Amino acid sequence: MGENTRRRVLELARRPGGVTCREVTEAGIHRQILTRLAREGTLEQVARGVYRLPDQPVTEHHGLVLAAAAVPNGVICLLSALSFHGLGTQLPSEVWIAIPRRARQPADKYPPLRIVRFSGEALTQGVETHQVEGRPLRVYAVAKTVADCFKYRNKVGLEVALEALREGWRERRFTGDELDRYAEICRVSNVMRPYVESLVL
Repeated sequence: MGENTRRRVLELARRPGGVTCREVTEAGIHRQILTRLAREGTLEQVARGVYRLPDQPVTEHHGLVLAAAAVPNGVICLLSALSFHGLGTQLPSEVWIAIPRRARQPADKYPPLRIVRFSGEALTQGVETHQVEGRPLRVYAVAKTVADCFKYRNKVGLEVALEALREGWRERRFTGDELDRYAEICRVSNVMRPYVESLVL
């Protein structure tokens, strides 16, 4: 391994979100360099294909960043999206991530993932991209997440959906029109209507 190559890899790894095998390959460097640097302790492997400098500071959303790197076609959803947006009291032990219905199941063991399969507009609409630890993080918007919680109330619990609805409405995190649009996309308009009306009245 040449000194110049080593320096380039460490420069890439210095970013808050570390570096992935794909990024090293795209820079024209053999991915085996990462394994060597990890073996000698210069880098540490934090997830499959993700490396960073040891003792590098991380944010509270580090698990979400690792999940996004492991599942690039995924979108942070449901309990993890609520936590990201600071809504409700849920602190999920797994990262909830939506993937296309026919996508292959991710094999990663860390971070622990809770896979939910979405399709059509329920998958593609309401996606926001946030920069976290220097990496793009795709997360569903607050109104979309509330509608998703009602759609998947059997998985997350109706109380969680109601808490997110009340808190989001009280803090003006979405408009009634936004909520209506995503309720329609998620096909939960009839389910949500009485709860939304009780807030508005």
